[in-house]
Amino acid sequence: MDQFDKLLAKWQPQALSLFRFITGLLLFQYGVAKILGFPVVPMFAKIPPLIVVAGTIELVLGALLMIGLFTRLSAFILSGQMAFAYFIGHMFKTPAAPVFHPILNGGTASILFCFACLYLATAGGGPISADAMMRKK
Repeated sequence: MDQFDKLLAKWQPQALSLFRFITGLLLFQYGVAKILGFPVVPMFAKIPPLIVVAGTIELVLGALLMIGLFTRLSAFILSGQMAFAYFIGHMFKTPAAPVFHPILNGGTASILFCFACLYLATAGGGPISADAMMRKK
């Protein structure tokens, strides 16, 4: 098992960069759907001001995560936004009867994004990122 751990540990830095890119890409797609309307998502059809703000944050900071620029700050802000999204958009969707269980309120993605971004805020962007290139100069 020790050899297997060493084999996988060798690729950890590259895996972190890939994880950062994919997390940013997935958040970016939510921003594109909310702001640009592509693809058309029925639940984003009515765009209240809070959705516009959330979509703008996801669009801009998701793009920054993809390229790995200001990774820690972007990920920290996105982590907070995803926590906010879970409580406001999922758990307390109906204030009279809050539903805590993510599988029932549709908040699973928000929780995963919250903790993925929290991890990225602490781990950084990895070796394949704009942040890493700027540090080398």
